[in-house]
Amino acid sequence: MKTVVTRENERGTANHGWLKPAHYFSFGGWQDPNKIHFGALRVLNDDWIAGGGAFPTHPHDNMEIVTIPFTGALKHKDSTGGAGVIQAGDVQIMSAGTGVQHNEANESATEAVTLFQTWVFPKERNITPRYDQRTFNLKEREGKWQIVVSPREEDNALWINQDARFALTKIKAGNKISYENAFVGNGVYLVVINGAVEVDGVKYDKRDAVGIYDTNNFDIKVLEDAELLAVEVPMEF
Repeated sequence: MKTVVTRENERGTANHGWLKPAHYFSFGGWQDPNKIHFGALRVLNDDWIAGGGAFPTHPHDNMEIVTIPFTGALKHKDSTGGAGVIQAGDVQIMSAGTGVQHNEANESATEAVTLFQTWVFPKERNITPRYDQRTFNLKEREGKWQIVVSPREEDNALWINQDARFALTKIKAGNKISYENAFVGNGVYLVVINGAVEVDGVKYDKRDAVGIYDTNNFDIKVLEDAELLAVEVPMEF
């Protein structure tokens, strides 16, 4: 098993007033040649959006974009005619494909939104753009992995144009949980949303992340009540 570690204080940050992001990989004005991507995972942004904050209309193409909100509500509208609102418990995916324009805005004028947004390189390029979102039962991730994004029909998740999988769990201190790859040879980017865990003898705290590869399974020891995100992606694509 090999690992690549990013601690919470090693992430790139910015302060745009209405937007305060933290970047696990090079993005925008923050560039680190040692943090470009992890396999097919190109972007993982930990965003804080102030009340009334909004991303103006902007384009994307040939990228799988997954948004996972934690607090507040984010509204969106895109050039395909799609529109909606996502909030805690929801997950949204956009296949940008041949090209799409969209905007995103905090639905509240006063309350902040917090979320993770990730970009994954697609398996097939230039597909027809598509949006999908779903509300997941938070209780179904307590003590076990809840698969929220996957191309596999048996996972009953939002479909992604890649051999990739997103899984979330909330687990109590003193427990252990294992992760088994859905696709042999993939790597897993594990993010500690809250709490503290140990993997292969190394402790990871809130907002720390570790990319794990050259293994198809690993164990996680939970040191403090934790909420985790596992993003499984091809290492070669």
